[in-house]
Amino acid sequence: MSARRRVKRVCLAYSGGLDTSVILHWLIHSYECEVVAYTADVGQEEELTGLPEKARETGAVDCVIRDLREEFARDFVFPAIRGGAIYEGTYLLGTALARPLIAKHHVEVALETGCDAVAHGATGKGNDQVRFELAFRALAPDLHIIAPWREWDIRSRSDCFAYCEKYKIPVTATLEKPYSIDRNLMHVSYEGGVLEDPWCAPDESMFIMTNSPEKAPDLPAEIVIAFERGTPVSIDGETLSPAQLLHKLNALAGEHGVGRVDMVENRFVGLKSRGVYETPGGTVLHIAHRAIESITLDREVMHERDRLSPRYAEMIYNGFWYSPEMKVLRALMEASQENVTGEVRLSLYKGNVRVNGRRSPVSLYDAAQSSFEDAGPEDTYDQRDATGFIRLQGLRLPKL
Repeated sequence: MSARRRVKRVCLAYSGGLDTSVILHWLIHSYECEVVAYTADVGQEEELTGLPEKARETGAVDCVIRDLREEFARDFVFPAIRGGAIYEGTYLLGTALARPLIAKHHVEVALETGCDAVAHGATGKGNDQVRFELAFRALAPDLHIIAPWREWDIRSRSDCFAYCEKYKIPVTATLEKPYSIDRNLMHVSYEGGVLEDPWCAPDESMFIMTNSPEKAPDLPAEIVIAFERGTPVSIDGETLSPAQLLHKLNALAGEHGVGRVDMVENRFVGLKSRGVYETPGGTVLHIAHRAIESITLDREVMHERDRLSPRYAEMIYNGFWYSPEMKVLRALMEASQENVTGEVRLSLYKGNVRVNGRRSPVSLYDAAQSSFEDAGPEDTYDQRDATGFIRLQGLRLPKL
């Protein structure tokens, strides 16, 4: 291993859990530096009270906590909804969307507290190391990046526990934890441990945000979600902030067993990984958004946006939120939403979301033209014109 670069002060993304508690102590003693602990509240529902005291007890010179829930929903989750961003047709990108926001404030805290380096607890096999470090390089390229899992000799949770015991670091984690959990306002993800066998079904007791469909209420819940320019703004007529709306929708949809996903995905680093996700509110928003687009979005705009949505999702997944191409693509996605305003009525029932209706003051749907009962005004749609239209479309077809 090459000699470590000298740093004076490091800003560490800190949760107070096993890994980051070890990393905090390890940085101080391996780099002989000061450490500022930084915690981002993105709706993980973890108890943040006492975290600054714990960080200082482990050796940090300071601990900064930032509440990013509204910014997360407004500037990251909702743009993904507007762009139809779903990775590999299944994953709604809950973790991937949080990382560029966490990294943005990580850099801000580092610069504000006089740090010359940043550190994270992502492993060398996962996507998060890429997401964090690409953001660091885009936003503050002069900051040195430390990734302990790619440097130290620790290789497992057992090694982390042994390190804590050796150096008397207080932790509440246990070795019995059968999988890795990441939670935020958008979702909960589960990876590793017993889930590494793709044939092994997840245990029902694992889930946090959703009831099983079998145990969900026997009567459906009907809700109405209103959109303005592609952005959800209210539920059942109640205007809510982005974080409030997502939080309320998580509770409603989670009660009815909506939003569970079990998939094997392709990580950016080249590995396949099995992930189990709960995304109740996000699932409903994607379905509702698609429904309101069906009556407000021009056909060719919709098809072009849909052609680019997989690429949009892939760029988010791979960590290129702050790239030049993402800036251009996001602008196109936002432009496509200018007319996407209206309401969608949905039923939530035992793991399913059903669209029952949609309406808009700027709807492109014309019942008079589309009706089977009436041909509609001949000055707007003359059925006889279809004869020539079909003949022209057939000119290029081979004569078999």
